[in-house]
Amino acid sequence: MRAGGCVINDIADRKIDSHVKRTAQRPLASGKVTLRESWILFLCCSLLSFSLVLLLNPMAIMLSFIGIALTILYPFMKRWLDAPQLILGLAFAWGIPMAYAAIQEKLPWQCWFLYGLVVLLAVAYDTLYAMVDKEDDLKIGVKSTAILFGAWDKKIVLSLQLLVWLGLLTFGIWQQYSCWYEVWIFLSLGFFVYQQILIKKLEPEKCFKAFLNHHWFVLWVWIGFILASYF
Repeated sequence: MRAGGCVINDIADRKIDSHVKRTAQRPLASGKVTLRESWILFLCCSLLSFSLVLLLNPMAIMLSFIGIALTILYPFMKRWLDAPQLILGLAFAWGIPMAYAAIQEKLPWQCWFLYGLVVLLAVAYDTLYAMVDKEDDLKIGVKSTAILFGAWDKKIVLSLQLLVWLGLLTFGIWQQYSCWYEVWIFLSLGFFVYQQILIKKLEPEKCFKAFLNHHWFVLWVWIGFILASYF
């Protein structure tokens, strides 16, 4: 579904991408693939995703319709919404209620707490991503949180990151996870410190590097949940 989301994003942005240095060589923007081929690929990804969802229970199937709606909605929000990253977060985090529905067939408060943390994390890391294209976006009229936050961008990103970090620590306490989880999550703060150092001067290349570093933060947190489950 994420692959399908990338395709529909490129379809929506095909005229915008050609004016942005970083995205000018994307397949659709550069003419390497046609619009028709892109739509076919999106439909194939969506149908494959839905065929997998059909193996799950009715609750998960129902929730999948919200997931695909959010996936399709996000790419068009950057024209009208000052914070399209929020919609991206809602879409990316939808895997959490899907997983709870598939396994527990209910959506407890833990589900929505984790959902909120992932939404906040997505807004933080995609703001770093938007910082890379900020100058181009201002020229062509594309909206983003990097533009919305203005001179407060680094401070707001840091605040969001700290909220996520504190939320993960608090979640472990509420769930009575072992000390291994708490120590592991405590050490994850180092990723956010590193990212803040990278974006200190708002250099596009370093902002992109900080964005990519979130892969390692998420992997680290995932390992933390594994430790909480077995130790």
